[in-house]
Amino acid sequence: MRREWSRRVEAEYGSAAIAQHLTLWLIQIGASPDLIRTGLRIVDDELVHAGECHQVVVACGAGAIMLDRDRLALQRHPGEPLEHDVLRACLSVFCLGETVAVPLFRALRDGCSVPLARRVLTRVLRDEVRHREFGWTLLEWLVALPLGAALITLAERELPAMLASVRDSYAPAHSEPCSGPERAWGLMPGASYREVFERTVEREYVPRFARLQIRCAG
Repeated sequence: MRREWSRRVEAEYGSAAIAQHLTLWLIQIGASPDLIRTGLRIVDDELVHAGECHQVVVACGAGAIMLDRDRLALQRHPGEPLEHDVLRACLSVFCLGETVAVPLFRALRDGCSVPLARRVLTRVLRDEVRHREFGWTLLEWLVALPLGAALITLAERELPAMLASVRDSYAPAHSEPCSGPERAWGLMPGASYREVFERTVEREYVPRFARLQIRCAG
């Protein structure tokens, strides 16, 4: 429980840094002010999530958390338009990551009975819905740009590897079981993660990308 909630602190704090970096890029490419403001709100959401997850870590008896600073920034691809890297971040972090996060956190909360942990999961779940929609709204804005056709081609080229990465992260072939007390603290077995991920591919990823004329085999 300590390990998993510590990992969640790291993930939420990292998400804040990534959202901040992506929002800077949105300013640089002259994105819609509404998108920029939503990006900044997401930064604050993720910082709140990190702080609340840390409260659970403390309640579990864990100590300090070490952050990997090298993962707290987005990487540029030299020689390519900035819009290409905005697309990559939009796809991997928001369209894929935040979309699957919604049903995952719902499933985690459904089995959680410890009041503090359940309250944190409820707050995260509420915000993840908005974060998911930010990603798809940003993607729609990107493909409507004059270079939209090139961005669609790039998306279709990179989506298979991104999907494989998310699948490896959330649905590994081998995973540990989950005890009753762990479930009560907001954990769940790897098999449940896999089920949620595969449903998300079928019900969310494929149809949402199709509406934007982007092929996603799943």
